[in-house]
Amino acid sequence: MILNIIIIAIFMAVAIFLFLLEILLLPGITIAGIGGALFAIGGIVYAYSIGSVTGHITLVCSFVLFIGFFAWLFRAKSFQRVALKANVDSTLTSTRDLGLQTGDEGITLSRLAPIGKARFGNQTVEAKTQGDFIDEQTQVVIVRIDGYNVVVEKIIN
Repeated sequence: MILNIIIIAIFMAVAIFLFLLEILLLPGITIAGIGGALFAIGGIVYAYSIGSVTGHITLVCSFVLFIGFFAWLFRAKSFQRVALKANVDSTLTSTRDLGLQTGDEGITLSRLAPIGKARFGNQTVEAKTQGDFIDEQTQVVIVRIDGYNVVVEKIIN
C-alpha cells in the first residue's frame, strides 16, 4: 500500500512540475502541458485501479493541491518576474505634420519596392510607389499624402 501511495505521489508531483514548466517557461500548448495532463490523469486512473476509495481520495487531494498551488503562485506574484512591463510611450508623427506637401521633390535613400526610405529636404520618411520599383539615389516627387503614407513617383528627366 505504501508503494502505491508513493507511485501516485510521484505521478502528481511530475504533473505539477510539467504544468509549471508549461506556464512559466514554454509558451503555448507544448509537450510539457500535454505530459502534465497525462501524468495527472494517469495518477488518478492508477489510484482508481487500486480501489474506489483510494481513487476518490486521490482525486480530491490532487484537485485541492493543484488549485491551492496555482492560487499560491498567482498570489505570490511569481508571474510578474516573467511578465513584460515595458510601456510604449511613442507616437507616430503624421507626414502632414512634417511640412511635406504634394509636389515636393526629394531623393530615395533605399530601393522603393514598393516601400522604402526617401529624403525630402532634411526630412527622412517612408515613401511608397504606385506599383513601380524605384532604385536608390533616384529623384522622386510627392504625388499625394495619405495619412501616414507619402506616395511618390520617379522624376523623368
